[in-house]
Amino acid sequence: MSTKKGIKAERRFIEFIPEDERHGSARGLFPMWFAVNLLLLTVVTGGLGVHAGLNLFWSAVAIIAGHLIGGIYMATHSVQGPELGIPQMIQSRAQFGVMGAILPLILVLIMYVGYGASNAVLAAQALSSEAPISMEMGIIILSVVSFLVAFYGHDLIHKVQRLLTVILGIIFVFVSIAVFKIDFPTGSWSVNGFQLSPFLLMIGVCATWQLTYAPYIADYSRYLPKGTDPWKTFFYTYTGSVLSSIWMMMLGAILTMTLPGFLDNASLHLANLVGAKWALIVFAAIILGSMGANVLNLYGAFMSITTVLEAFTKIKSTIQARFILILVCSIITTTIGVFGHGNFLDNFLNLILLLSYLLFPWTTINLVDFYLLRRGKYNIQALFDPNGQYGKYNWKALTTYLITVICEVPFMDTTFFQGFIAREYGIDLAWVVALTLPGFIYYYLMKEQVKIELEKAS
Repeated sequence: MSTKKGIKAERRFIEFIPEDERHGSARGLFPMWFAVNLLLLTVVTGGLGVHAGLNLFWSAVAIIAGHLIGGIYMATHSVQGPELGIPQMIQSRAQFGVMGAILPLILVLIMYVGYGASNAVLAAQALSSEAPISMEMGIIILSVVSFLVAFYGHDLIHKVQRLLTVILGIIFVFVSIAVFKIDFPTGSWSVNGFQLSPFLLMIGVCATWQLTYAPYIADYSRYLPKGTDPWKTFFYTYTGSVLSSIWMMMLGAILTMTLPGFLDNASLHLANLVGAKWALIVFAAIILGSMGANVLNLYGAFMSITTVLEAFTKIKSTIQARFILILVCSIITTTIGVFGHGNFLDNFLNLILLLSYLLFPWTTINLVDFYLLRRGKYNIQALFDPNGQYGKYNWKALTTYLITVICEVPFMDTTFFQGFIAREYGIDLAWVVALTLPGFIYYYLMKEQVKIELEKAS
């Protein structure tokens, strides 16, 4: 945590944050979630709709709709932080059980590693374009810097994101001006030529982008005072993330439409767009943005691994333990980035689709439990006790999750698997099933049990 004597490493791990250590205001969540999207990976993701066959008009509609929808889910998770004072995935133990919560934790770890490797690859492209170093060495260098910030933790991360909001915001304003000077192909903004399959794909991709923050979003609001206005927490989180995501992805859609081969080396194309005089600044922005996002991936992976290990054995919150755990996460992410950068675009799209299939059921179960069933009333101590109120496993939640994933299979559409409904109609609606079905099943299975629990507690 930060002090007047300087910045010290955060001493809290996954435990409850006492009220006398709470600080900050909900307003600080805006730069936190605005800056995290000011990176090349967001721009590249915005081009996937055009890559799949949409024109700019329908890409824009899909991008806006997807983020407006997904942002609601992610911002409602953010509200849980000040109310409970614990990390997001610890709270999942109330739904899945102390041991059962390991299932979504494993999926979340896959997400951190995948996004971390993707960010490292794009940043390394930018670095190797300006410096005489290989892609592999670039990934390693960037990972070391991200590791150092993640190690110091919560308060430093917030400070870095505030700084990046200003620096990257200014740079991308000038990049945006250059982008809109490009001549658009005829029919780019036409309402004709609508294609349902890529349109729904792009909505799903954008909604997934927002929801991938959900498993760790409360980690950055848990230090806020308990009395923080939940509407302000929601508003600043939602607007920060949605506005920057739409902005960056719109740039990506435009550049993919107007610059042939943009997605093959996005960093080089983006730098060439502003000319040799300003190219270095654009490369620096790409590197800074990717490192800022990867700090969150490393910090989240550390919190998740700690949560998994804590279910089996008590971990002392020491600097040494923190260093080792974050270092392990960094090594894994770096290794995957070094060996997996050759087929980046297909790997990344498959990652996004996989996350939507597997993480959406978790987020729906979590939100139904928090807002409709328990209404924010949890036994915090029991979340750390396998033999406590929430038990080791909640088979009702795990069954709900399994049923949902099975029901998604016919609707799935990826490069490595295609369900029979997706194959027949050419559309992927698995993410819609994942966001709706588990809410109804979980609510029906759990309403009486939760009612009895709350009556006993009162």
